[in-house]
Amino acid sequence: MKAIAKLAVIGCTLMVSHSVKASDNVVLVTLDGMRWQEVFNGADQKLLANPGFVKQPEQLKQQFWRDDKHARQAQLMPFISNTIGQHGVLIGDRENGSTMSVSNLWYFSYPGYSEILTGSVDEAINSNDKTPNPNKTILERLEQRADYKNKTALFGSWDVFPFIVNTKRSDVYVNAGFMPIEADLFADAPLLNALQQEIPSPWHNVRLDSFTYRFAKAYMLAKKPKLLVISLGETDDFAHEGHYDHYLQSAKQSDAFIKDLWQTIQTTPGYKNNTTLIITTDHGRGSNANDWQHHSSKQAMARSEQGRNAFPEGIIGSEHIWLAAIGPDIKPQGLLKTTTELKQAQVAATILTVLGENPKQLNPAMADAIDEILK
Repeated sequence: MKAIAKLAVIGCTLMVSHSVKASDNVVLVTLDGMRWQEVFNGADQKLLANPGFVKQPEQLKQQFWRDDKHARQAQLMPFISNTIGQHGVLIGDRENGSTMSVSNLWYFSYPGYSEILTGSVDEAINSNDKTPNPNKTILERLEQRADYKNKTALFGSWDVFPFIVNTKRSDVYVNAGFMPIEADLFADAPLLNALQQEIPSPWHNVRLDSFTYRFAKAYMLAKKPKLLVISLGETDDFAHEGHYDHYLQSAKQSDAFIKDLWQTIQTTPGYKNNTTLIITTDHGRGSNANDWQHHSSKQAMARSEQGRNAFPEGIIGSEHIWLAAIGPDIKPQGLLKTTTELKQAQVAATILTVLGENPKQLNPAMADAIDEILK
């Protein structure tokens, strides 16, 4: 009887330890202002042939249009559609019962990234100004601990991230905007630093995503952070300018970066089979030809006469976002049909839970994790 009881205890222990197993690492990738419509439906027919948004519509149609929705989706973002769609989880296809949205009142970038990275909403964060975030991100909360010291990092294309993460207070490693990478970090660092200066970006405050990704990948291999955030920015800026062709091409390239990132993770000791990858966005966009370039709530639009006149109800639907995830602690369920609207603020606690942390101990005000996607 004692032997049987002992075996029962061992079996119970094994079951418990398996159920709470957590990845040692998380990589979070954000695609700024990337619409759920393209993530799940591929290229939008209303925009694909619009000469106001596309320079060579026939060529773009040949590249991205497929009559079948799933083929169209896979043509634009094959890794997210196929690999994560089959081996991970997707949230945000509002046409098929999967919904997620922001909790903040504004539907633009700084409030969105603060919500993602802190797990809560501060209504006072109501602009994209370069103001140090008074709230602590999960990067900062972990960085303060001995077991995470120098093991958190953020790479971003937008130059506001040092303020969102509040680097002066947090000591989190951040490389964003046009910041160079340390020349001795990897062999090609001096060359990439030079190219970043020599190749003009279309924008004064957002660098090209290739530099953000290459810097982040090299840093990951050299420093082995436990929590790494990579924020790509081109999709939002091309959309604001009305360049739907460049928006699609950037989305496809972002998907290729994510595929390369996952392959790197799965072939790197310490990361292989021990890392969860999460991809999401800071906000959505409008759904029609007259508003897809934009995003902002009614409350945000009301602050300017031009905004009130053009969009008195705000940009409808720009609060709608999406999420994709894959890794050892993610249920491989494909599209998750949600019973309630999931929220952007839940991303932070989901990351912490995957890392084996108790989110409420780090921040009692943090929104709950998305338990539906976790094993």
